[in-house]
Amino acid sequence: MSVKRNLLKNGIATSFQKLVTVGEQLLLVPFFISAWGVEYYGEWLTLTIIPSMLAFSDFGFGSSAASAFVLKYAAGDKHGAADIGKTGLMTITGLVLTGIVLSLFTITLLAHYRIFDKTIIDSSDAIWSVSILILARLVSFYKHLFEGYFRAARRASLSINLWSMHACLNLIAGACTLLMGYGIVAFALSQLIVGMLFNLYYAKRGISLLNLGNEVSGRVTKDCAAVIAAKGFGYLLSPVWQSIFFQGTTLAVRLTLGAEAVAIFNTVRTLSRSVNQFYSMVNSTVFPELQYEIGMGNTSNANRLFRVSIFGVFLLAVIGGALLWAIGPWVYQLWTRNELKVPPYVWDFFVTGILFNALWWSAGMVFRAVNKPYKFALAGLIGSLIAVVLTYYLSLQFGLAGAAAGYLFLDLAMALYILPASCGMLNMRLSDFFKHGSKETLILFNTMTKRFINSSKYA
Repeated sequence: MSVKRNLLKNGIATSFQKLVTVGEQLLLVPFFISAWGVEYYGEWLTLTIIPSMLAFSDFGFGSSAASAFVLKYAAGDKHGAADIGKTGLMTITGLVLTGIVLSLFTITLLAHYRIFDKTIIDSSDAIWSVSILILARLVSFYKHLFEGYFRAARRASLSINLWSMHACLNLIAGACTLLMGYGIVAFALSQLIVGMLFNLYYAKRGISLLNLGNEVSGRVTKDCAAVIAAKGFGYLLSPVWQSIFFQGTTLAVRLTLGAEAVAIFNTVRTLSRSVNQFYSMVNSTVFPELQYEIGMGNTSNANRLFRVSIFGVFLLAVIGGALLWAIGPWVYQLWTRNELKVPPYVWDFFVTGILFNALWWSAGMVFRAVNKPYKFALAGLIGSLIAVVLTYYLSLQFGLAGAAAGYLFLDLAMALYILPASCGMLNMRLSDFFKHGSKETLILFNTMTKRFINSSKYA
């Protein structure tokens, strides 16, 4: 199967998914406000914090099992892949059941102390809706495991498109529920029904792509469970250290410079990181094919794919950074209605960070591809802690410019560590990465330019 064709399909699917995600986040808001009112909607958002926190509660087991499954299958070890698949399914089912028990205990405890009575939403409705949404989140724990089946079948684009369809179905179900005048319990129930039906279809479709059960019979083993659990905690560390970094630097600015400085720091950070969306699309496009090539042992193909993707992402970061540096301050003033003034050098530090962030965030996909999350997670954890401390002390000395410099530290340090480490995992020297990567990217650019010119002539 053509890698280029798969990359094209993945890219189109990822682009559509981004649009759907934005639509899902924005389009329902007017329906909520119209049906429930601003205050009631605000209380609903507060209640959804509880089930939203469960997004990290599968302990990374799904991602761990999926990566192990793809690497085993691509290497031709179908028995090992079947064992991973069955063990992963049983492990996640155990987590779901445990989650249900713990959630019931927690909700009962909160109800006993009348926490739900303190909202403007009826306590009974609040308890039922939160319980239903928690169940919907628990059901989604299976997603990452069965995503591995699609990647192993080299149909990652189909997986992405199916999850875009899931988001659309959630949007339609939610909008219809609100338009018919139903409350939060019915809305939560609509999300649960869509989630359960979709996950059943998604799992069945993924399994059918490989028909692995017709060839080998998998079994649940302690060794597979141990591997999934050990790697899973490594994946769990990533959202943990990212939370420490983002929330920690925000807190450091608040403690040293005050609330207004926090508003400036966070809004500049948000606008500058808008460029990240473009190269995150590249990562989502490349990762499935990179992992499969690594699993098959096609080192030269994997290295070439890695080099071209990193150079391409860096080029996007340079273009995006230049645009932000040139017109970013003007856009920022329009966005904030001239109510926030950014001190000198702050913007420069954040824009510079875009370049380093593009390198390490993209190169970091190798750690996931080879299913070795700990080195990446530990580097991020150490770097985030140092960055928070630096942000605090530099803020005391240099104000917001110092805070921006402390924030930049993480991107710089991670780029210096992650890029060489990723090359090492691919058995590639850093000098070869720059030497061959620049040539391959130039050749690809010239080829694409010629095709564009030729197509323009015939148009």
